[in-house]
Amino acid sequence: PRSATAAGRAAQAVSAGRARPGVRAAFREPSARGDTPVSALGILFNTGAGQHILKNPLVVNSIIEKAALRRTDVILEVGPGTGNLTVKMLEKVKKVIACEIDPRLVGELQKRVQGTCLANKLEIKVGDILKSDLPFFDACVANLPYQISSPFVFKLLLHRPFFRCAILMFQREFALRLVAKPDTKLYCRLSINTQLLARVDHLMKVGKNNFRPPPKVESSVVRIEPKNPPPPINFQEWDGLVRIAFVRKNKTLSAAFKSSAVEQLLDHNYRIHCSLHNTVSSFLIYPVYCDLHTEIPENFKIGEKIQTVLKDTGYSEKRARSMDIDDFIRLLHGFNSEGIHFS
Repeated sequence: PRSATAAGRAAQAVSAGRARPGVRAAFREPSARGDTPVSALGILFNTGAGQHILKNPLVVNSIIEKAALRRTDVILEVGPGTGNLTVKMLEKVKKVIACEIDPRLVGELQKRVQGTCLANKLEIKVGDILKSDLPFFDACVANLPYQISSPFVFKLLLHRPFFRCAILMFQREFALRLVAKPDTKLYCRLSINTQLLARVDHLMKVGKNNFRPPPKVESSVVRIEPKNPPPPINFQEWDGLVRIAFVRKNKTLSAAFKSSAVEQLLDHNYRIHCSLHNTVSSFLIYPVYCDLHTEIPENFKIGEKIQTVLKDTGYSEKRARSMDIDDFIRLLHGFNSEGIHFS
């Protein structure tokens, strides 16, 4: 076949040292880590690090259209790759801050805008976005490396000041978890935590053949709009409660909270809570004698108190899989009012 013949000629050119710069990389062996090197236009993509470049201009244009970009916008892009999405956004906004961890792709992106009127509108930050402080931005538009999807979403949602929206590409199943509702198969801790802090909408499906190299999974584009103002809830407390409930989301809450590890954690937190509240009066007067066990009966059992709260709130026989945000807010308030905390 013609393609086989062309590949043979290219291989001969490499062995003879006559190939153009970058072609030699296309025939490099897979790395020791097991990542699959894939070359395009002389660039060796590391699929093990989530480098799948969005190549279909129709999909790129659709993402930009759904982002409703404004001339005055500062856009945050994570994982710009070779800049197919970046360049299109630069034509429509005030500035794009592109965060890229791979210096080779940074070089390609710089070359792409060098000498053009777009160069002054592009700021590139090199490094791991999860280990960096996020800059100010109006919107985030990105084809994310799928490995960082979950931590990046929550880094984004806890970022201040608030941004207008995020239009993000995710692995299809992850995207469906973000928008899942109670009593559906994919409903999980990720679903309820995200929906507590933001409005989430599934915008469109994107097939694997729209990428170079194609990933092994299908993708989806999601719109995330943070709730401003946010709900008046301590997110660490909230996540602590939800984490316990969703460890076995099909179990009743009564059963889920009988775990010895859970009881030990909540007992420790309860004693600290009691101590802190007692220090208002007794610690200032008797600092030597005040300890964590002040005013807690000797026969006190946290398990009994937990079960009492669950029964009093009406959630003892409920299962996390069928509980919505309002249910968990009421349950958290019930625990907190009895001095039981989760952070």
